[in-house]
Amino acid sequence: MSTVATFLLSALPLAAGWAVHVWRLRAVLSTARRDPLTGLRTRDGFTRRATALLKDPRAVVVLADVDKFKHINDTYGHAAGDLLLKATADRLAHHVGRTGVAGRLGGDEFAAVLLDDHGTAADMLAALHGVLARPVDGQSPDVHTTVSLGWVRAADFPADDLSALLRRADEAMYAAKQARAGLRRAGLGRLFATFAGRRAGRTGTRTDAPVIGVAA
Repeated sequence: MSTVATFLLSALPLAAGWAVHVWRLRAVLSTARRDPLTGLRTRDGFTRRATALLKDPRAVVVLADVDKFKHINDTYGHAAGDLLLKATADRLAHHVGRTGVAGRLGGDEFAAVLLDDHGTAADMLAALHGVLARPVDGQSPDVHTTVSLGWVRAADFPADDLSALLRRADEAMYAAKQARAGLRRAGLGRLFATFAGRRAGRTGTRTDAPVIGVAA
């Protein structure tokens, strides 16, 4: 047997071991980028995929927040809250499809980037809002909830990165929540925001600031 053949045979176990190690490492990384409760991508995994999708001019960024989630948790228990989060995640992922991406940013807040092939994002998201409000199988009939949505078309703000677009969608979503409108678009004369800002309203600062509306 030649020296080369001997070397290759001796290297096979090492190469096989390294291949297994790489496979396991990829599996661990993939798991780390998935939310254990809902199966959606975590913030890191979502950011990676969403950033790539924003290169497509059809991209639409969506932010979703379960209304009165704390009340549901406190009143019906965490099992009811978890069931609601899972249902919301499944419905959002199904609606976004394989061409887009959905993620759980934390708590009851979800984000998505979808591709609007026909310029009908408003209609698609109106349908999604209705789907998210449907009763959850196995849930107590006393649990009634809705999900507020804010969205922005990436092409309307070509200089914005994902973080900036999420902020715009966040402002629109909070305005929709305060107005009980369910759905709001950011930009092009449709941007609504409070002076104090959404985060300030959640932390207990002044929440009676007037809403600014720009006529379309």
